Amino acid sequence: MDAMILAGGENRRFLFHKGLAEVHGKKIIEIISGILRKNFNKVWISTNSPEKFFYLGLPMVGDIINARGPLTGIFSVLSCTGVPEIFVAACDMPFISDGIVSLIRKSYRGQDAVVPVFDGRPQPLLGIYSNTIKDVIEEGMFFKSRAMKDLLNAVDVYYIDEQEVLKVDPEGKSFTNINTWEDLRQITGG
Repeated sequence: MDAMILAGGENRRFLFHKGLAEVHGKKIIEIISGILRKNFNKVWISTNSPEKFFYLGLPMVGDIINARGPLTGIFSVLSCTGVPEIFVAACDMPFISDGIVSLIRKSYRGQDAVVPVFDGRPQPLLGIYSNTIKDVIEEGMFFKSRAMKDLLNAVDVYYIDEQEVLKVDPEGKSFTNINTWEDLRQITGG
């Protein structure tokens, strides 16, 4: 199985790409790519700014349709790579654990999607998506909704029970994401 890092986004609340923010002396995207490289055959980066990530030496895919959001990145990577499924991680999640990656992988048995639940909510930016849902994503982007929750309502999703998630990530640190400077300050203590 291959993995992808969603590194699109407009970063409206950051002065630079949040995947390039540092946590404990390392860029977040480097932390994530390191975890994924250990666990997957190939790691792709979904980005429309490849110049920011050339130094990682990973293959990149840009958006193939003019729509914004994580669905566009997932659709583009599934379409361009021809992989049967893809493990997805957002570029702003510095504490993804090997345990949660392993749990998500073990839970995938050909469903349209596998998504963990934490804090009572699905966590769709850390999961697996099958190539079988490309048409549903495309239809949603053009005619319905580009929201991840709407996609999840339209396909066969296996939700990993929160109790199972807590066994491998008791504090749910894998789902911590950096959206603002304040988030980054709280995590780094700066």
